[in-house]
Amino acid sequence: MTRVLSTVALMIAAGAAQASEDIADMYPQSELYSKPVEFVPGVYSAIGATAPPTYENSGHNNNLSFVVTGDGVVVVNAGASARLAAALHAEIKAVTDQPVKLVINENGQGHAMLGNSYWADLGVDILAHEDAIHEGAEEGDFILQGMERYNKDKAEGTRLVVANLSFSDRYDFEMGGMTFEVLHLGAAHGPGDTQVWLPQLSTVIAGDIAFHERMPPIFEGACTSCWIETFEGPFTDLGATYVIPGHGHPTNMDVVTVGTTGYLRDLREKIGAHIDEGGDLSGAYYVDQSAWTHLDTFEELATKNAGRVFEEMEWE
Repeated sequence: MTRVLSTVALMIAAGAAQASEDIADMYPQSELYSKPVEFVPGVYSAIGATAPPTYENSGHNNNLSFVVTGDGVVVVNAGASARLAAALHAEIKAVTDQPVKLVINENGQGHAMLGNSYWADLGVDILAHEDAIHEGAEEGDFILQGMERYNKDKAEGTRLVVANLSFSDRYDFEMGGMTFEVLHLGAAHGPGDTQVWLPQLSTVIAGDIAFHERMPPIFEGACTSCWIETFEGPFTDLGATYVIPGHGHPTNMDVVTVGTTGYLRDLREKIGAHIDEGGDLSGAYYVDQSAWTHLDTFEELATKNAGRVFEEMEWE
């Protein structure tokens, strides 16, 4: 466990030093933004840029993780394109001769599922929550076109493929002596948010229920009170020692709690006070979020988040 704790400390320090939108590609010899790092024994993650998807980062702006067991590999997130999925697979093959047996999409967003076509062509099963599959089927063409616009030639070979396996509340299995609990703990960041709990390692690959280093994006129609309830209830109740969030370096529950529900509660408090004072939508964009300027994507997301929370809370 000493090696694990040392790795955690290094990851947190790296996050504080490197979570900038302006830093160069950390792994220029690959389409991956960064080389996968073994976080706990057998669990690797290629940490994405804490920035919007661009041609320069190849759409690798989320964490692409994989778990090596004694009888195969489980990948969490297919990647934003077929080429990015292939780059991740090359790194897996450098680590182990075990075949990839399952890919899990943590949600229905492009960087989680557009690489499905690469894995499907290899005959690998792909698992996603039923709501994420619905989102991919309904919005997939739009999501794919968006990736093609920023990724240009790097989009080559990518086509829309939805998961062939689905689940509603949970999907449990064992592989090579490792127990996997694939969970949908409740409404949070978006449809079909999925967490992968590894109880033997006290590690959760959290997906987009948990943020730090990067500001949480609040989508149109999101229920932030539901997100807080899910996070502070069943997600916290897992008792995870180690957390690999959807974005940002692996860390612990204290850090992602501040970065997620700490932010959501603060914004809701500010918007609630604004509403109580008779404020309107145009004024909501200017509520004080200065405590969170250190988070990447603040400039892109802060005012949008405020407007969407106002639209949610004015009907509560």
